[in-house]
Amino acid sequence: LIPLISVLFLTLLLLFSALFPGAFDCCMKISDEISKGILRRVERFEIQKAGGLCHLEAVILHMKGRKFCVNPWNRKVKKMMKKMKHKIHRSKSHVRKQRRSRITKHKEQNQ
Repeated sequence: LIPLISVLFLTLLLLFSALFPGAFDCCMKISDEISKGILRRVERFEIQKAGGLCHLEAVILHMKGRKFCVNPWNRKVKKMMKKMKHKIHRSKSHVRKQRRSRITKHKEQNQ
């Protein structure tokens, strides 16, 4: 009887994870403190909202295959997020300007 219950539980668990893949990616606990060294190495971040499958508000910091769940109200984290958004915005506008100048140069050469 116990092996049958175990198999049934495992089957339900696998079915749930297939239907709701994000359910196990939620932060279950968050850190209030984060070192500056980790913040400097963050490659990207996600904001986890409380609601749906995830019941905790958090910022998920991604760096080289690792992730950290931190308090979204932490001043250092907010500052890092603002810098990263600014850096992304600047790099996109830089690419757009480069492309525009290449098109202009190309048109001038063809005339």
